[in-house]
Amino acid sequence: MTEEEFSDINGNTISLDCQSHSEFCKEFTVSVPKLSLRKVMNYTCAVWLTAYAVFFATDNTNVLSAAIIVTLVGMMLHLHFVKIDHESMLIIGSLGIQISASYASGRESTSFIEMSKVKDIVINEAIYMQRVIYYLCILLKEPSDPGGVGAVVPLFQVKRSKHFAHNNRNVVIVMQYKTLYTLFSHGFTGMLTVLYLCLFQSSKPRLNCLEEVYKSCQDILGQS
Repeated sequence: MTEEEFSDINGNTISLDCQSHSEFCKEFTVSVPKLSLRKVMNYTCAVWLTAYAVFFATDNTNVLSAAIIVTLVGMMLHLHFVKIDHESMLIIGSLGIQISASYASGRESTSFIEMSKVKDIVINEAIYMQRVIYYLCILLKEPSDPGGVGAVVPLFQVKRSKHFAHNNRNVVIVMQYKTLYTLFSHGFTGMLTVLYLCLFQSSKPRLNCLEEVYKSCQDILGQS
């Protein structure tokens, strides 16, 4: 078991824990810092100051009650659906890939992809706002065409769904260490709906962290 420190795309410190259960089974866990008390206080103060300003202007006490309810409900929703503490990927060469996330409230979500449906694991390059970011994704096989790609399952990604369109142009580039190729060379045409089973959506690791996971995954895929 090895644990290394990396940084996300925003410069925040994250940790990558790699566990090798066997030659064909490895688990990767990314942990992010706990919820910042300073951020909680800042958001709470902003909501309550706004509520008090409205109260002094309208003399309506219901505004203060609504501010308390909004703060409590918003905090619970954030902890239960947004704030992720740990995210992991378990890859078993002969079985499949399991991706899971543990939220700050204790809720856990898990998804499993059979290895027979996995075509490859690659590092994808994307333009986000004015930056170039990288994320790990799984290429799934096309049921009707074993040589094609049926869907893309990004890992370490923030968005849950996205559409790409192309008009005889290569607009989505998938990067590997030895090969550069486009999704459309694997049979994509027209409008592509990218399926998202998000992993590490909170941590957003940089390329050097993704490379560590990528290399280990390729070693297992090459032997299975």
